[in-house]
Amino acid sequence: MDRREALKMSVLASIGLAAAGKANAQSACAGDGTPAQFTPRTAPDPQPQVDDIAKYPKCPYCGMDRKQYHHSRMVVHYADDLADGTCSLHCSAISLSLNIDRDPKALWVGDNAAEGDTKPLVEVDKASFLVGSKLPGVMTARSKVAYGNADAAKASQAANGGELTDFDGALLAAYTDMSADVARIRKNRAERRRKMMEHQNKS
Repeated sequence: MDRREALKMSVLASIGLAAAGKANAQSACAGDGTPAQFTPRTAPDPQPQVDDIAKYPKCPYCGMDRKQYHHSRMVVHYADDLADGTCSLHCSAISLSLNIDRDPKALWVGDNAAEGDTKPLVEVDKASFLVGSKLPGVMTARSKVAYGNADAAKASQAANGGELTDFDGALLAAYTDMSADVARIRKNRAERRRKMMEHQNKS
């Protein structure tokens, strides 16, 4: 075998080993890694906002019951028809960050201007958000409450304080608050685990 042929075989072998290594890594880590592990797990759905609580009963990021938090819940619908049904703007902000290569084509939020035991969804572009009012927040100390009717949002502001903004403003507030909110949530959950352990040890 001459030098040229040996060099050719060496290059081909190197390419083969690299391809095999890549294939093994993909098979060993299918669905894992960043950001692949955060891809929404539910099947593609062209209308995820229809019966969304039945389709997405639990928030994939914090595990909270979306029916209980129907007033703050959201649906993030991506261009490939995958969707995240979350409990709040806080968790939707996480979804949007983790799925940075997936374009959102629609977002819905619970409409607190509407009556009923379960708030209907409204597209975020049609909603007004009341930020930092006396109303309790979900996954955040600084509440961000959506209203599908501008007059209802203004009435709530008059009663509860806070500032009115659009979705972009509310999303910015969610990201601004993320560090403090995550630290507070982590501390609260650690305290709950500690109390559960104490209760179990006493039993």
